[in-house]
Amino acid sequence: MPKPSSLFSTPQIDPAHTLALAQQLAQQLTIKPNDWHQLKNNRQAQAKQQLATALVYLLNDNPEEALNRIEQAAGWLNHSISALPCPQHGSSKH
Repeated sequence: MPKPSSLFSTPQIDPAHTLALAQQLAQQLTIKPNDWHQLKNNRQAQAKQQLATALVYLLNDNPEEALNRIEQAAGWLNHSISALPCPQHGSSKH
């Protein structure tokens, strides 16, 4: 069985490459407008989106915004927040 420390040992990666990877992950996990209705209440999808975005902010030396995104992710996972109404339906006047 490998040592716990060896499970996480990786070669040094260029910080610019690390940021590019984080940005790719955030883009991949972003809920697209066409998927919004289907995924608006999917707590895991919402949390993944927020955490990936938090990583990008953290790598860009913006810990305050990263923390905001981490708190949003925690809110999705602990059920303390819910999806807002659809932007297209919520603002329409009847």
